Amino acid sequence: MTTPSRPGAPDGHICGIDIALEVIVGKWKVSILWALHEHPYRRFGELRRLLPGITEKVLASHLREMEAAGVVRRVSYDEVPPRVEYSLTEDGTRLNEALRPLGAWGRARSTAPGPRETVG
Repeated sequence: MTTPSRPGAPDGHICGIDIALEVIVGKWKVSILWALHEHPYRRFGELRRLLPGITEKVLASHLREMEAAGVVRRVSYDEVPPRVEYSLTEDGTRLNEALRPLGAWGRARSTAPGPRETVG
């Protein structure tokens, strides 16, 4: 997924957040990051069981995109039957650490009583 060029931004990015969002945008990508953080070195089927509701097609697509972005590592072993394992790269681990405060914010927001305050 590539951000279209924006006026005044030679690489098409305005700030670091839009660069990060290119990597994590997708219904399941953050959940995949969490699963690989909690359960490193998982095979495709194991990951699918950790993420109830995800389809094989979406998981395969997201894993390819995340591998291309450098946050997921795919290791294929020369065995019979073939074995492929997925894990986080150093960048993937750092991305998970960066998302931790966002997760805390979301948890606090979901448990806070009363109406949400609006800005504007």
